[in-house]
Amino acid sequence: MERRRFWHGLQDAALALALACAGVAEAFGLIESVLGDGSPVVSSIGVVLAAALLSQRRLRTWLLPGVFVVWLVIGVLTLGHMQSLFWGQLVPFVLALYSLARHGRGRLPWIGAGAAATALLLADVFLPVLQGADEIVFHWTVCAVGFAAGWGLRTSEARAVAAAIRARAAETEAREQAEAAVTAERSRIARELHDVLAHSVSVMVVQAGAAEQVVDEDPEYVRGALAAIRVAGTSSLDEVRRIVSLLREPDAADGLAPQPDIAAIGELVTAARSTGLEVDLEMSGAHEDVPPGLGLAAYRIVQEALTNVRKHSGARRAQVAVRCDPESLTIEVVDYGTGAAGGSAVPAAPGTSGARDASAGPGHGLIGMRERAAIYGGRLDAGASADGFLVRAVFPRAAT
Repeated sequence: MERRRFWHGLQDAALALALACAGVAEAFGLIESVLGDGSPVVSSIGVVLAAALLSQRRLRTWLLPGVFVVWLVIGVLTLGHMQSLFWGQLVPFVLALYSLARHGRGRLPWIGAGAAATALLLADVFLPVLQGADEIVFHWTVCAVGFAAGWGLRTSEARAVAAAIRARAAETEAREQAEAAVTAERSRIARELHDVLAHSVSVMVVQAGAAEQVVDEDPEYVRGALAAIRVAGTSSLDEVRRIVSLLREPDAADGLAPQPDIAAIGELVTAARSTGLEVDLEMSGAHEDVPPGLGLAAYRIVQEALTNVRKHSGARRAQVAVRCDPESLTIEVVDYGTGAAGGSAVPAAPGTSGARDASAGPGHGLIGMRERAAIYGGRLDAGASADGFLVRAVFPRAAT
């Protein structure tokens, strides 16, 4: 920035010096463009003072109205007996007006324009050589064009800067939106992986634990448990492959198997029963009309709730109810045990029945279920019930 100011000052000083030399030469008759019969010495003083002010036209623009004031003062002191110069007066006038319009801030351009208009008007009145119609039209037009050119460039620069700022803001906004989209996608993937893997792994852990206890007494049960573990592992592996393939090849989603919907809740309950958990399923209403996205959300909520039952409640029995009404879709999962939902087990407070409290530090499970409910304008409540723990999600059908 300082280097740029230095070069601007140097360029303006060189231009002012050139105008000063031309003006002085003109005042002493070396350039034949002088009108009037004033003193060349007085004119030279005015030329030098005006040039000195013009040398600061970009660094100290507020000095430029002094160019017009210099000639006003000289005109008053000489009572109008002064020379009219092209290079020494008119060109500095035009350059000062241009610089004020181009670089002036606030009211300065208009203050300078007013001072220039006053000087020109007095010159037209008191200098006979400038009272001709063609002369008046010429110097007023040239000064007006100089001011208009500066103002036009100033406006163009302001528009260019504003456009650059808008483009920068749009680029920043687009980048922030892209980052937000990436974050949302990562959250969705994390939720999907958690739902799939937590369910499958909990099934495998329960089956493996049960098989370990009866490995010598009931080989047939162990064989069934191992088969269930294999099925759960294969299913979770397929889900992970599906999600990873979506990440690597977004266009390959059409060739994948459809995601589970509300009709698959029956299979989910059957899989839970194979782990030794007694689950009662009640489905009412026309669940065939539930949209696929809402059906997937319902499936994942039931899956996560049953996973929490096995991991945290210690219950042997649970109940799943899915009610599809014209106005809403309601999902309820009730277990009859104790423990903490969505996280590590939390000891029951003294004087309670050992029911879980959803406010006791929920983990990714409850958070994921609430996010899925919120996507469809629904509400999810999780907390202690009379006999254990209740997860209840309500989706308004109008939102879908």
